[in-house]
Amino acid sequence: MVLPPTAMLVVTLLTLPLATATLLFASGRQPRTLTLAAALLSTCAALALGLNVHLEGVSVHAIGGWEAPLGIHWQVTVPGAVMLLATAMVGLAGAVYGAGYFVHRPGPEGRMARVFMPLWLFAWGGLNALFVAADLFNLYVALEVLTLASVALVALSARRTALQAAMRYLLAALFGSVIYLLGVALLYGQYGILDLDGLTSKLDPKHPGSRAGAVALTIGLLTKAAIFPLHFWLPGAHGRAEPPVSALLSGLVVAAAFYLLLRLWFGPLAGLLTFGVGTLFGAIGAGALLWGGVLALMQRRLKMMVAYSTVSQFGFAMLVFPLALAADREPVVTGGTLLLANHALAKAALFLAAGSLVRASGSDRIDRLVGFTGSSRWAWIAVILAAAALIGVPPTLGFSAKWLLLQVAVAEGAWWWLGAMLGGTLLTFAYLGRLLERALLAPAPAPHPPKLKIALLLPALLLALLACVMGLWAFDVETFARLEPGP
Repeated sequence: MVLPPTAMLVVTLLTLPLATATLLFASGRQPRTLTLAAALLSTCAALALGLNVHLEGVSVHAIGGWEAPLGIHWQVTVPGAVMLLATAMVGLAGAVYGAGYFVHRPGPEGRMARVFMPLWLFAWGGLNALFVAADLFNLYVALEVLTLASVALVALSARRTALQAAMRYLLAALFGSVIYLLGVALLYGQYGILDLDGLTSKLDPKHPGSRAGAVALTIGLLTKAAIFPLHFWLPGAHGRAEPPVSALLSGLVVAAAFYLLLRLWFGPLAGLLTFGVGTLFGAIGAGALLWGGVLALMQRRLKMMVAYSTVSQFGFAMLVFPLALAADREPVVTGGTLLLANHALAKAALFLAAGSLVRASGSDRIDRLVGFTGSSRWAWIAVILAAAALIGVPPTLGFSAKWLLLQVAVAEGAWWWLGAMLGGTLLTFAYLGRLLERALLAPAPAPHPPKLKIALLLPALLLALLACVMGLWAFDVETFARLEPGP
């Protein structure tokens, strides 16, 4: 049977990263040409798939020709294609950065160089599978592939603090997995189906089994996405991992878990999204904005500040749920998807630039970072652009996402959530402004800071630029109309 072109692109996105990672593990080597070629091909496949979905709409492919519920299928919606594109951009940037960051030499650095890329590719394959899977169990499998690769990446350096953070992450992830799987079992026991489309049509919001399953699924995903107050594992894991690993974790891994939460609550669980549930989610989001923002402002170490920023930034995304109660859900889901894409690009750029600044400075203390001088100035430019996207300065992708949500909040008179968004934005400006003050006002601590490789500067700069210029694309009204919510 000859697969259609779109199905071939999906197969490529799922198999190429996993097959390359397996080959690298089996060979015990890390030929940079092979790994970068696989990353580039995966990016090209994601771009082609995104263009196809933009032109033709939602794409569905039954595996082996068996239709649900007997068989399983892949489903590529427009929001899913957006996340695949963001994953490809961050994945390629991380591959290039990792090739320049990890050095092939005897000892710990040589070991990290050998295992980083296979683990990165395994995580990339898990992300791609999560964005196209269309049934609860295969989503669980994709989550586990992603989680195991991510935990191993956190422990990559084998430092005591990194191993402790990895163990805490592993225990939190296992808890989230067990609770999520319990929700899958509850819904399957009640309806005998795992397919998202089938559950959407069959799920009874009033049935206790449906409610229990929804609670279990939600708690599991909130834990994996490190949403306040279940974020206890995130600062250590993101702050103590190597910079390219932190970029993957903060930019994509937690965003993928939250994307799945959106997919479920605006798909099969949509009937359960009542005023009380939406308000609870909104309160959690407001708490995340305040708690994460204040702790980010208090940090004296660069990577820990960026890590706590992730906790705060996902507070914006949680506000999607209460805003969807009082308005047409399409622009709200669109805003939520664009927030995740902006976070993936901007936060990954921020972590990669932070890694370059730490390497140039010899310390991750903010007051000891090199200033706007030498090759470090390019890392600072990436920080400035990424900060603009996270704050939501026009015409960045962050502005386009927040503008959609602000318009809904104003139109519906949702002043509480409007105030939370504005307060969170001010906090974001405060802690990122404190960081930028170091670049613009403080002199460099050394007259001749180390020169950084272009591989450590270009990926962060390009990701930050994408987060800025993609706002022009996202602000197109017709594009907004195409970003339809889909299971």
